[in-house]
Amino acid sequence: MKHILITILIISGIQVYSQNDEWNISTTDNSNYTGIVVANGRIGILPSKHLFKTEQIILNNVYDKESPLGVSRILLGMNFQNIQIEINGEEIEEDHISNWSQRLDMKKAAFTTQFTYKNKAHISYTMYALRNVPYAGYLDVTIKAKENINVKVIASIETPEEYQNPTSTFRILRDLETTMPILQTVAKSRLGRHTVAASGTFIWHDINSTREHQRPELMHTKVSDYFNQLAFERVVKKGETLDFAWTAAQTSTQDFNDPQSESERFVIFNLLTPKKDLLKEHIHLWKELWQGDIVIEGDLQSQQDIRLALYHLYAFGRDDSDLSIAPMGLSSQNYNGHIFWDTELWMYPPILLLNQGIARSLVNYRSDRLDKAKQKAVNFGYKGAMFPWESDDTGEEATPAWALTGTFEHHITADVAIAFWNYYRVTKDEKWLKERGYPMLKEVADYWVSRSTKNNDGSYSIKNVVGANEFAPNVDDNAFTNGAAITALQYATLAAKVLGMTPNSDWEKVAGAIKIHRFSDGTTMEHSKYDGDRIKQADVNLLSYPLNIVSDTPTILKDLHYYEPKLAKEGPAMGKSVFAVLYARLGDAENAFRLFKESYEPNKRPPFGALSETATATHPYFATGAGGMLQTVLFGFGGLDISEEGIVQENPILPKQWKSLTIKGVGPEKKIYKIEK
Repeated sequence: MKHILITILIISGIQVYSQNDEWNISTTDNSNYTGIVVANGRIGILPSKHLFKTEQIILNNVYDKESPLGVSRILLGMNFQNIQIEINGEEIEEDHISNWSQRLDMKKAAFTTQFTYKNKAHISYTMYALRNVPYAGYLDVTIKAKENINVKVIASIETPEEYQNPTSTFRILRDLETTMPILQTVAKSRLGRHTVAASGTFIWHDINSTREHQRPELMHTKVSDYFNQLAFERVVKKGETLDFAWTAAQTSTQDFNDPQSESERFVIFNLLTPKKDLLKEHIHLWKELWQGDIVIEGDLQSQQDIRLALYHLYAFGRDDSDLSIAPMGLSSQNYNGHIFWDTELWMYPPILLLNQGIARSLVNYRSDRLDKAKQKAVNFGYKGAMFPWESDDTGEEATPAWALTGTFEHHITADVAIAFWNYYRVTKDEKWLKERGYPMLKEVADYWVSRSTKNNDGSYSIKNVVGANEFAPNVDDNAFTNGAAITALQYATLAAKVLGMTPNSDWEKVAGAIKIHRFSDGTTMEHSKYDGDRIKQADVNLLSYPLNIVSDTPTILKDLHYYEPKLAKEGPAMGKSVFAVLYARLGDAENAFRLFKESYEPNKRPPFGALSETATATHPYFATGAGGMLQTVLFGFGGLDISEEGIVQENPILPKQWKSLTIKGVGPEKKIYKIEK
């Protein structure tokens, strides 16, 4: 039996639903508020608790320097999704409304706000980041009059002050009898690297195809070059409904030679495409995404949490972009929007199981930057390819110079290779392996041979690194770094053999001799001098999952019992996800479920459950944490694994809180796995 909470209000003949179920998360309380982003892999729009407002818009893979002496930072876009509504000359404000609610519909990727204004009107508006028009947003508004009212609507394009030389205009474009009113602002990004253009227009659905004189009169106001407005007025009689939309698009020279014209074209497309058709395609594309899904029976809260995690990974990625996903996705500028190991090790495995198209974009992002990685290796005296700890559109190192991670956290290069071989193992795409996969794996393997130092006893060490546990900088033989290097070398050898090539004999030799240090009782040491300090990440335990280097049960348990108490409370939550996967694989559902919940519940923020990076942070949405919790479900409870034969299932297990677990759309064959008690 599914648990569904539904409150139905009847207001002027309209049914208003405030519901929480497996697809919808809603709230009527905005006192402690962290928003949930709507995104389509190109733009991210963060709604606000304030009426008709958007907190911010993030532009994927569009960077400028954060300061003249700083590193790159993803752009905060022009805010094109704010409107203002006046009724009978009075602006609608929070103090004069009732029955306020907001709802995220994850199935349709639609965010709806609704309320009653005095005794005059019921108003509802739904925000979309259109999946089918990925540089565009769409705000669909309905005003139901409870008495005769005069409605004035003002939409704006608000340009952040960090932009240079904005030019704000309003023009009515014409083609024969078709008129296309366009509000637009064009400006340079903060240090002039990009030209950015935002365009918008109103759409009146009932008169969209009629003659110009039947349209409401538009009023343009340029408050300043940074604040560009367009307005219209309509009389709405009692019992009637005013339906209209505001649509806008934003483009830049990162993706277009002429962003000013392209932003207009997207708006014109939305203007002249019937709403039914436009939103139908958006919903259809999300339906295709949801072919890869996870269904929990018996635990509505876990179902919502898991689906919200999947929603964000799908919202932040695209299968047609060859772009990657930053730790905060498209919800904020945190971490400057750079790409870390968070993608390959944490977000990528669930995506690879459930959506190989988006997974392909993630690995192709790295492949497209292989030349820069090879250049970096040469610059530091190594062979092969050396990937940056923080990557941007250029593929060069984007970590601030003061951060030791950028110069010494080298396991990222192995993490990339592991993701590449796993893509082949799941898809068996030999053409991709030959063109993109093996060239990458070969260069990474050559790097690790050159990066390793031969010891007197014939073993190899990897010295002077920052490991996954960043609390221990500049150490030798970090457990995860060494384990990941071993794995990358082995995968390069396997890839060569698949393609009928002769692998470099040094790959296998070095892989077989890289040191993993242990205490006298057999517990794995975090690095060669580790003495029991607290840790930031589950560094050692990654050798058991996903690397499978430590595979015997006694050692897995020793490592779990030793390192779980040492995991810092202020660290990111992914470590507990690893612990949870391992306990599930060992058949301990109770500890697995405990750690599954601990891996994300302290990080949830009201009212929608957005994840922050840590229990004390407030910035949403931490996509890395979403990847970790999903791995617990898929690779832990679900028993799935990626092997040389592809995706296999071994020893699934259910926590007592769940009646069943169904995993849909797995792998290229879209298989369904169901685990029941």
